[in-house]
Amino acid sequence: MAGPRVEVDGSIMEGGGQILRVSTALSCLLGLPLRVQKIRAGRSTPGLRPQHLSGLEMIRDLCDGQLEGAEIGSTEITFTPEKIKGGIHTADTKTAGSVCLLMQVSMPCVLFAASPSELHLKGGTNAEMAPQIDYTVMVFKPIVEKFGFIFNCDIKTRGYYPKGGGEVIVRMSPVKQLNPINLTERGCVTKIYGRAFVAGVLPFKVAKDMAAAAVRCIRKEIRDLYVNIQPVQEPKDQAFGNGNGIIIIAETSTGCLFAGSSLGKRGVNADKVGIEAAEMLLANLRHGGTVVEYLQDQLIVFMALANGVSRIKTGPVTLHTQTAIHFAEQIAKAKFIVKKSEDEEDAAKDTYIIECQGIGMTNPNL
Repeated sequence: MAGPRVEVDGSIMEGGGQILRVSTALSCLLGLPLRVQKIRAGRSTPGLRPQHLSGLEMIRDLCDGQLEGAEIGSTEITFTPEKIKGGIHTADTKTAGSVCLLMQVSMPCVLFAASPSELHLKGGTNAEMAPQIDYTVMVFKPIVEKFGFIFNCDIKTRGYYPKGGGEVIVRMSPVKQLNPINLTERGCVTKIYGRAFVAGVLPFKVAKDMAAAAVRCIRKEIRDLYVNIQPVQEPKDQAFGNGNGIIIIAETSTGCLFAGSSLGKRGVNADKVGIEAAEMLLANLRHGGTVVEYLQDQLIVFMALANGVSRIKTGPVTLHTQTAIHFAEQIAKAKFIVKKSEDEEDAAKDTYIIECQGIGMTNPNL
């Protein structure tokens, strides 16, 4: 089954863990042996970090593949995939490394497995530099399910920086094929809601202050909608460590979802955390696209695999997205076109259409 190896330069474009996630997922799905060199070459700590390693090992286990060069600090790996199988798989970053990033790399693969899968993902659920688990459940999930599959995400324990220690169980069944999506109609904002949480030793007042500050900030721009942000004290048995943060979602009449989120840090007052999330949400609502910045790159792999033409409307195309497109074209041979939106209401804005002719990947097991 193994053809010639796909060679990937891990230092180009975004130059980080994302190249590894996109290329190993596609290699696993398409049964293409892969070599990635210069992994995270330009980063302050080059090579594989614990969270990248656990993602790679998980993909290897999902398909009984062979993985060489997989140790902390390694800048080159080779991966030879075999057949993707369902069942129970565990990945543990042993750090606050993000469970959401583990989900990103494994989810496309298990959709094309032979039987249903249960992924036990351990690490940080609400960590810096990665989507919060709430974002994954409240925004990523309903949007990605438009490709024609459903998954269940059970948050067992929340884990915060620096210790991690969270656990999420994702369950999903395989599909025959993915449907293309068309997310080009923005609609108008109909609902704004969210949750402001504290965990561990932090007082509940912090959650209330974050929520109140966020509401005040949104009110300045959007006056006619009720903003419902629930302050939450995470139960002791469902949270490991101390943390606080907020996520706010805006829903539109066409089913688009936008979000702003922020995590508390030592010495940063609660109001500031709330305002940061609110400002992020408002910025996401200004660009005229239908998906938030962080969702762009996560949809690329699914668009590349889908059976037909997908279109999404976005704000400025991020480097992460350009990177995902580059490797989806190189490895999966999908065809992407990125062009400025021609709609009148987008004329003054930085709005783009990303169009993809997917490869129509079919699950050989179904």
